[in-house]
Amino acid sequence: SGSSAAAPLPEEDCMKLNPSFLGIALSSLLAIDLWASKRLGVCAGEGSAWGNARPLMKVIEVSGHGIPWLLGTFYGLCQSDSSAAREVLLNLLFALLLDLVLVAVVKGVVKRRRPTHNKMDMFVTISVDRYSFPSGHATRAALVCRFILHHLVLAVPLRVLVVLWAVIVGISRIMLGRHNVTDVLFGLLLGYALYSVVEYCWLSPLSAPALFALW
Repeated sequence: SGSSAAAPLPEEDCMKLNPSFLGIALSSLLAIDLWASKRLGVCAGEGSAWGNARPLMKVIEVSGHGIPWLLGTFYGLCQSDSSAAREVLLNLLFALLLDLVLVAVVKGVVKRRRPTHNKMDMFVTISVDRYSFPSGHATRAALVCRFILHHLVLAVPLRVLVVLWAVIVGISRIMLGRHNVTDVLFGLLLGYALYSVVEYCWLSPLSAPALFALW
């Protein structure tokens, strides 16, 4: 017949009637993540529900920052007169540097913005710190916690305190509004796994004689 078939709609105008289960699950997870992060950001500002606790949370924030850990480790390395202590401190320094590089790379690739309720008054930030995923503080806390538990002889109460410190650092990132819940959870997992990489690449006088010759 002379009737012509209707032209198909452009692909972008077509409604996806059967979205994938994975897509629905990811969208739901993201919505829950954003909702929970905002509800738990009780120290995000002075006027927040727990605004009076914000100074304490910021002290915890500094305790997990990379600069104090790098400077403290480097100072201990320079002052140490024990070959065994120098080996441990040199590997801790290597772990901290590896952590900084890896977190910066992941943040630069993912480029997830920080929560909208975050107040940008963080201690010593760099360009990638405007991104949220993963939490560098959580990654570092998990890495340092596992490192200390494996390489320092501590009484049980002190070991418990080290683990609690790592957990509190992670929680403080959400309470301050710096990160979403998933940023912190992934950061803790990343730091835990990163320690295994450090152990695998452990630096010793045999594997890296040039480094130990400097000290």
